[in-house]
Amino acid sequence: MAGGIGSRFWPMSTPEFPKQFIDVLGTGRTMIQMTYDRLLPICPAENIWVVTGAAYVDFVHEQLPDIPYGNILSEPAARNTAPCIAYACWKIRRRLQLLASEAQANIIVCPSDALVIDEVAYRRVLREALDFTSGSDAIVTVGITPSRPETGYGYIHAGEKAGGKVLKVRAFKEKPDLETAKAYLADGGYLWNAGIFVWTLTTIMASLRQHAPQIAGVMDMMESAFYTPDEQKVTEKLFPTCEKISIDYAVMEKSSSIYTIPGSFGWSDVGTWGSVLQNSVKDAGGNAVVGEDVDLYDCEGCVVHIGDLKKVVIEGLEGYIVAEKNGKLLVCRLSSEQKIRDFKK
Repeated sequence: MAGGIGSRFWPMSTPEFPKQFIDVLGTGRTMIQMTYDRLLPICPAENIWVVTGAAYVDFVHEQLPDIPYGNILSEPAARNTAPCIAYACWKIRRRLQLLASEAQANIIVCPSDALVIDEVAYRRVLREALDFTSGSDAIVTVGITPSRPETGYGYIHAGEKAGGKVLKVRAFKEKPDLETAKAYLADGGYLWNAGIFVWTLTTIMASLRQHAPQIAGVMDMMESAFYTPDEQKVTEKLFPTCEKISIDYAVMEKSSSIYTIPGSFGWSDVGTWGSVLQNSVKDAGGNAVVGEDVDLYDCEGCVVHIGDLKKVVIEGLEGYIVAEKNGKLLVCRLSSEQKIRDFKK
């Protein structure tokens, strides 16, 4: 899933060129490229599908040229994750029908802009999830073993064992306040919700028909036009009529066959400048710097992301964000980063 607009990272990320297409951490690879790289040992390029906004299709193609162009699906409108996932699944089903294939597709769904440090452990969890869902009606959501009382993530309340490392899900919890997050951490039975799902094509289509029939009905009408000259016109007309709802509300919180596998592989949604600082290589002063020619003097705990300026010198800052792109400059305390959306209005 690659349709986000990255509004929390202005001016580095903008609706015209959002976070998933940017080398946020200075690794030489963009977020979507790192996601693609870590999935390749599990899934060949021809079986990787990307759903993104209409304005971003060419970005995906440029950054992931080995993915068939027909596997890059363009959403005519942002309708949240349930229609996004349904679109890909119905399109895959139609592809299999046209190929007269009896393959039973087993599907991993993940966001394009998260960070994973231990990719071997990540793939181990995904392979166990694929094994568990294969040939069953189970839905698996990957849970992240929490390392701190985090208020920025939703939580999964895990229950009894269901085989191997797989646990039955008792409940999904909204983003908590700090005291509740501390209680979740102390309890030991709660996991961060990473938005990574594993299921078979048959299972998710049946679940959407049962729990989100309006979306399934729209997909059925769209499907008749897939791989025909009318596909774009029909999709542009019908897709925006889908209910705007997340897969969590549409299916996950309603289904009785939801399981989780705890994972500890250095995951972060890299959703804040603070998380960029935390997950980047830092200098002796604890500063994270992305930019070609940046000199820092007497700076501590800063995150600096420079896009276009040829030379940058910063002196005497502690705990600041300094970000520049396309002639727009932000200098802001890290402690005030939640105000960035308001600053750019």
